Amino acid sequence: MLLELKRLIVPPGQRVLLNDISWQEFEAILEELGEHRSARVAYDNGMLEIMNPLPEHEINKELIGDLIKALLEELDIEVCPLGSTTFKNQLMNQGIEPDNCFYIQNEAVVRGKKRLDLTIDPPPDLALEIDVTSRTHPSIYERLGVPELWRFEQGNLQINVLQNGKYIESEFSPNFPNLPLREMIPQYLNQCQTEGRNKTMKAFRAWVQS
Repeated sequence: MLLELKRLIVPPGQRVLLNDISWQEFEAILEELGEHRSARVAYDNGMLEIMNPLPEHEINKELIGDLIKALLEELDIEVCPLGSTTFKNQLMNQGIEPDNCFYIQNEAVVRGKKRLDLTIDPPPDLALEIDVTSRTHPSIYERLGVPELWRFEQGNLQINVLQNGKYIESEFSPNFPNLPLREMIPQYLNQCQTEGRNKTMKAFRAWVQS
């Protein structure tokens, strides 16, 4: 399997599915792929997906992540951003690498930790997925217990809140109540494309302050 993976080429925007992958094989594949890579993986009860994102995907991921961090800074809320960290739970036979994720409510719980184990540590409070090629796996996030999942697809931001083990679409984020982020995040993201990142970030911070 590892020899085959070294020969595997996944073009941007494409994905590869591998079936009947044991947990031990999943762990070995993660180690073989390494941490410094563009490809993302998702593991669900023996089914492994390896996907290589498009540049459009990466641009949106970075800019929305920057907007979230600016929002938290302006609201003076501590955050531990963990990017595309691999989250996995062997007991649940699940693993996922979000496009971006943030510990907010549980920031103090994971502060200073070098490694996380979801069998004892809480999952991230907010995960972000950019759906350019329809990769999101909400069922994995549900089983891992991630309280909030943002999905950005075709210019729209969807906010999903975990209730009784299932995601319910919400108008507002529990982490940022009463802020119309479903409208404003896409608006400022578009502004980044036309007016530039730095100018837009200043405007966004001014909006949050107001």
